[in-house]
Amino acid sequence: MAKWTPKHEAPEPLEGPIVATITGGTILWFALFVVQLPFYGWFADRDLLWWVWTCAAGGFLGLIGIWYVRGRDAALKRHAAERAAAEADRSA
Repeated sequence: MAKWTPKHEAPEPLEGPIVATITGGTILWFALFVVQLPFYGWFADRDLLWWVWTCAAGGFLGLIGIWYVRGRDAALKRHAAERAAAEADRSA
């Protein structure tokens, strides 16, 4: 079998409101956790507690994600400002 090679360049990755997306997802995980807490006994009786703790884990991992994407966003903006300043110095 021959090795597959791409016939064209890969497209640039899409950039969007990543911080807002991760924050919204984190809020959703925590909201699901809080909504399930009154039914903790019901989940325990049916051996489904992993549903509750999955939502809690998703919320806490989302907090790490928010910290990460905010730092990434700041680094991208800092890099773009440095590049713009370097180009302005070259043209002047």
